[in-house]
Formats: sequence, structure tokens, C-alpha cells
Amino acid sequence: MTKIKKIGVLTSGGDAPGMNAAVRAVVRTSVYKNIECFGIYKGYQGMIEGLIKKLNARSVNNIINKGGTVLKTARCVEFYKKEGREKAYNKIKEFEIDALVIIGGDGSFTGAIHFNKEYNIPVIGIPGTIDNDISGTSFTIGYDTALNTVVESIDKIRDTAISHNRLFIVEVMGRDAGHIALNAGIGGGAEEILIPEEDMGLERLLDSLKKSQKSGKSSSIIMVAEGDKTGKNVFEIASYVENNMPEYEVRVSVLGHIQRGGSPSCFDRVLASRMGVHAIDTLLNGTYNVMVGIKDDMMVLSPLEEAIKGQTEINKDLIRVSEILSI
Repeated sequence: MTKIKKIGVLTSGGDAPGMNAAVRAVVRTSVYKNIECFGIYKGYQGMIEGLIKKLNARSVNNIINKGGTVLKTARCVEFYKKEGREKAYNKIKEFEIDALVIIGGDGSFTGAIHFNKEYNIPVIGIPGTIDNDISGTSFTIGYDTALNTVVESIDKIRDTAISHNRLFIVEVMGRDAGHIALNAGIGGGAEEILIPEEDMGLERLLDSLKKSQKSGKSSSIIMVAEGDKTGKNVFEIASYVENNMPEYEVRVSVLGHIQRGGSPSCFDRVLASRMGVHAIDTLLNGTYNVMVGIKDDMMVLSPLEEAIKGQTEINKDLIRVSEILSI
């Protein structure tokens, strides 16, 4: 592999708190290693359109504490096609970019794999998604901040639930993974947690709520991951509970995109910084087409294909903990 002299960095897919910290780390590590770094704006779409700008250490001042991504992000249908990727390649060649750092999730990494195979451009992935659904790392950038946002919301919802003897059904993000729902549910003291990995079923949910009621609970919070299949949606679950337990006043709260925003937690800032530094070190050491991850507080590498195809597992002990503590 020829010596890398210029690196491009982009953020792709859904934004996640801590992406800016990762961009900052990539840029400053490149400068530290005497490598030119270029910011590619609006993800793969910006690569196709040539929205590329050279960055220096001062370009990333005061962004470590900001949510979202200063490089912007966009979902690019055109990049799915070979013609679109050819346009992107021609644009980065105009800037003589030798390698890419992709900050995003599995969709972003899929694009990186195709791009590498077709044009042999070295790529490194940094996992940035609040869902924590990427194999090869214990934590993804943005996950910890999202958890804290959800727990803070649950605390506030519980105040109202207790005041009015209501049952609140709270839907959180996570796509097909229940990590946010399970961990935030335990942290927020939810009475029931519904996740895609554990099919509770409506009847079992009803039995559990009746037991909680008999034990003296006058209000409850049910945590639901958006990918859960207990009902068609949270509103169907709410209707089912209301029809079978009319003594409960049921309310639904869909937290939505509030979970993606906000200033990143210290954990996410440090994680993103470590991953950004390690990504550049890895590229300059001649290793690419891999994702940077963290396990047992150590930086690790895994092939991008495994990060995409692999499926994260729910911690069974956390499920046990939630069942014990919800009585």
C-alpha cells in the first residue's frame, strides 16, 4: 500500500451524540501525524457532490461538547448504485484523498465495503449510532448519551404517573435491538420492559400488570423498544391494556428523536476521542477495511463485514435483574 498522505472523514446515517468528538479526534490526530485531513460534508452525498474541505486543528475547535454532526449527514440512495460510487471516487481523487474514515452504522459500513472493493480505497469504520447494535464493540458512540436522555425522561414521566395513578407506555428507539429499552428501563425503574429479543406477548404483559396491581402499585411504566413485536405498535398495546384493565388510565409517550440530540456524555466524548485516534493509527499502520471498537476498555479491530453481519446479544443477566426488581 502506498503511503497515506491525505485522509477524508465523513459522518453518515443517523446522527449520534459524540460524532463531533470523533471528527475532532480524527482531524487532530491526522495533523499530529503530519497527514492532511479533509472533511466530507453530508456523508456519501457530499462525496458525490464534492462537498469537501480541508480541515486543520483549529477547524474543530469547540465541537467536542456539541451534539449532532458539524459535517452534516444524509442518506444517499445514489451511492447504492455503482454509478454513484464512481462519481464519489472521481471527486475524492480530485482532492487526492488516499483513505477514508467513516463514522456511522451498518448502512454506512456497507457502503464503505463496496467502495473499498471497487476502488481499493483504504477505509476505517468508527461505530456511531445510539442503538448500540453493531457487532465488534461493547459500546457505540452516542449510546450512553441516549440512555441518559431516556432515563431523565422516564424520571419526569414517573412524576406524572404517580400523581395521577396512570400507566405510561414509553417507546424508545433501538430499531431491532432492545439495548436502550432494557438498560434505560432498569435505570428508570420501569415495571415492564418489552424488547424484540424477548417476546413477552400481550397476555403475559396483562398478567404481569395484574400482579403489580395486587402488590399495591397504583402506577406503572412500561418500556417498549420500537422494534418490539408484542403489538403492532405502542398504541395497540395501550388499547389492549385499557380494554382489559379499565381501572388503569393509560398514556403513551413516544420519545422519538429527542434521544439522538443533546450534548454528549463524558463517556461518549472519551470513547469517540479514543476511537478517532485509534482509527488514524490503524490506517497509518497499513490496516484497513476494519472497524474500531472497544471491549474490556481496550481498543479492538474487527472486519467491517463482521460488524454488519454480526448480531449483538442482549445481556441475559440484565433481563433477570429487571424481572427481580419489577415486583
